[in-house]
Amino acid sequence: MPRVTATGDEAGSQAQLAGRRDSVRRLGLAVLAGASIGVLGGLVGLGGAEFRLPLLLMFGFAALASVIINKTMSLVVVLVALPSRLVGVPFAAVVSHWSVAVTLLVGSLPGAWLGAAWATRMRADTLHRVLGALLLVIAAVFGAYHLGWLPELDLPAVAQALTGAIVGFGCGVAAAMLGVAGGELYLPVITVLFGLDVKLAGSLTLLVSFPTMLLAFARYSRSQAFGVLREHASFVVAMAAGSVAGSVAGGLLLGVVSEAVIVPLVVVLLFASALKVWRHA
Repeated sequence: MPRVTATGDEAGSQAQLAGRRDSVRRLGLAVLAGASIGVLGGLVGLGGAEFRLPLLLMFGFAALASVIINKTMSLVVVLVALPSRLVGVPFAAVVSHWSVAVTLLVGSLPGAWLGAAWATRMRADTLHRVLGALLLVIAAVFGAYHLGWLPELDLPAVAQALTGAIVGFGCGVAAAMLGVAGGELYLPVITVLFGLDVKLAGSLTLLVSFPTMLLAFARYSRSQAFGVLREHASFVVAMAAGSVAGSVAGGLLLGVVSEAVIVPLVVVLLFASALKVWRHA
C-alpha cells in the first residue's frame, strides 16, 4: 500500500496550528503565573514583582528584557493600587507628610536613573548576580522588618532628611535594577526612619514609587532591549492582567491568612528567587 505523506501546504498548516497551540498555552501560563504572584503580593501588601523576575527568566527572557517587562508590570499594578490606597487613607493625611515623600524622592529619582543605566550596560552574567544579591537584601530587610528587628530611629531633622535621601538613593537603584516598585524597601524606611504608621507609610510608598518607576522606565526606553515589549506584547498583557487580578484577590484575602505563615513563606521564596536568578548567570 503506498505511503501517504503530507504536502508542503499541509505540513505548513500543521506547524502553524502547533505554533498557535503553544502560544495559547504560553499565554495561559503567563496569566496563571501572574495571578499567583499577585495573590501572594496582595497578601503581604507588595506588588509581587520580586517573585515575577525569576519566572520571567524561566519563560526564556534575557536578564535585561526580564527587568524591563517586570518594570512595565510593576507600573500597571501600582497604577491600579494607587486610587484604592488613597481611598483607604485620607488624602489630607498623605499630603500633610509631603516632606517625607520629597525627602525620599531627592535620592530615589537619581538612584532610579543610574540603576537603569547600569543595568543596560552590564553583561548578562554580571546582571544576574547583581539581581540575585539585591533579592537577598530585600529578603533580609523584609524579614527583619516584619519580625520587629528594625528599631525606630529618632534623629534630628537634618540628619533624618540626609539619611532619607541617601537611603532613598539606594532604594531607587535597587528598584530600577530589579524592575520592581520598591515598596518592600520604602515601607521599612518610612516607618523606621520617620516613625509613621504602616497604612500611611503604604500610601506614601506608592507616591514615591510611581515617579521613581516612571523615571527608570524612561531610561530603559532608550535601550534596544526595550523592543521586547513590542515583540511580546500579548505575553506582557496576559501576565499583567493576571498580576492585577491576583493583587486584588490577595488584598481581599488579607487577614484570612496569618502573618506568622506569610512572612516566613515570603522570606523563603525571596531567598529561592535570589538563588534562581544567581544560577542563571
